[in-house]
Amino acid sequence: MAKVSVMGAGSWGLGLAILLNNNGHDVKVWSVFPEEIKVLDKERENKKCLPGVHIPEKIEMTADTEYAVNGADVIVLAVASPYTRSTAKLFAPFVKEGQYVVNVGKGIEESTLMTLCQVVEEEIPAATVAVLSGPSHAEEVGIGLPTTVVAGAKKRAVAEEIQDIFMNNVFRVYTSPDVLGMELGGSLKNVIALAAGMADGLGYGDNTKAALITRGMFEMNKLAVTMGAKQETLNGLTGIGDLIVTCESKHSRNRKAGMLIGQGYTMQQAMDEVKMVVEGVYSAKAAIALAKKYGVDMPIIEEVNKVLFEDKPAKE
Repeated sequence: MAKVSVMGAGSWGLGLAILLNNNGHDVKVWSVFPEEIKVLDKERENKKCLPGVHIPEKIEMTADTEYAVNGADVIVLAVASPYTRSTAKLFAPFVKEGQYVVNVGKGIEESTLMTLCQVVEEEIPAATVAVLSGPSHAEEVGIGLPTTVVAGAKKRAVAEEIQDIFMNNVFRVYTSPDVLGMELGGSLKNVIALAAGMADGLGYGDNTKAALITRGMFEMNKLAVTMGAKQETLNGLTGIGDLIVTCESKHSRNRKAGMLIGQGYTMQQAMDEVKMVVEGVYSAKAAIALAKKYGVDMPIIEEVNKVLFEDKPAKE
């Protein structure tokens, strides 16, 4: 049994907390908002993010940062990408040398063009940082539907420990040393999913969607490999697997936001309607900045940026 603290009480944090609890671990869930913790502790459900999914009584809720971090074998960082640095900064003073921090968010920091694991390593140098990623909507993990993901770490032993903690008969975990490739796949696919959603919103069909996904995958591959990631990582669960689920799923916030934009909503109106963080909007500018930095042509991601930030009509 491991002691695991999940930093973040949104859909993904809670979905993983329930999974870890079912695996027999001692689980705490932390939020920066004490009021949110009170409601979750009382109602045992996040009606906004994960409606209908019961949070077991054994999972402890806390807003005390030091209490959450102290004594944890594994700290799961489960906040939206724009809040990764501020959250890491908040609990960094309490992290002991070698304590595991597993990032499960997906994104690229716009101001620095760093991946989220790089951000965590910068903010918490004492930590052993890893990533868990793959095609895994919280709504399905929370109710125990079969899911497969990848645990990534620079050292095989670390990845295998994380694999052991998370894996069960419906949640299969592979391992990889290619943390960069995993993180690039997990963030770039959100931008392509916005484009796929726009195609849906415009009323285009399966042919259009298949073309967008395939050419989008080509763009993701080209940038990631140029940056030093492995081709096989992008061809696996954390690349094409994650891209498929995000472009096709009814649970996908990026696809939904894209659909609304395709129907004529502005980027802000679409984000307001989705009511949760749309990661692709935050990764789009970073993706095109990386493309320019590494001299990679990414026409789909370039056009998504124009629609999001330059008011170019999606139909064009």
